[in-house]
Amino acid sequence: AAMPAAVSPGLMQTAPVRSGQQVYAQNRDLTVCAMVGAGAEVIADGSIHIYGALRGRALAGAGGNASARIFCREFHAELVAVAGTYKVLEEVPEKLVGKPVQIWLDDGKLRIEELN
Repeated sequence: AAMPAAVSPGLMQTAPVRSGQQVYAQNRDLTVCAMVGAGAEVIADGSIHIYGALRGRALAGAGGNASARIFCREFHAELVAVAGTYKVLEEVPEKLVGKPVQIWLDDGKLRIEELN
């Protein structure tokens, strides 16, 4: 039997995303089971889950989905964005750097909070 079309497992990236590389998950979520290196870029129309260090750029909700989120295990991102609203590392509270965080849009503002 064919799987129902409504179920998309998302894009699974098992290798590290290295500087200069870009991974794009069109119309779905992206799961990275490794690190995203400095100078690398991960983009998804859905949410992004990173089970390693995020040192590059992560852009969720790229198609305008404001309910997309970014989750990462170790936050050092150069830039994060949800639906085009972005923050660069210099704007992020020092206490969140290196921590597991989730990032989402709350009333048009990008929120970054530690996951506990």
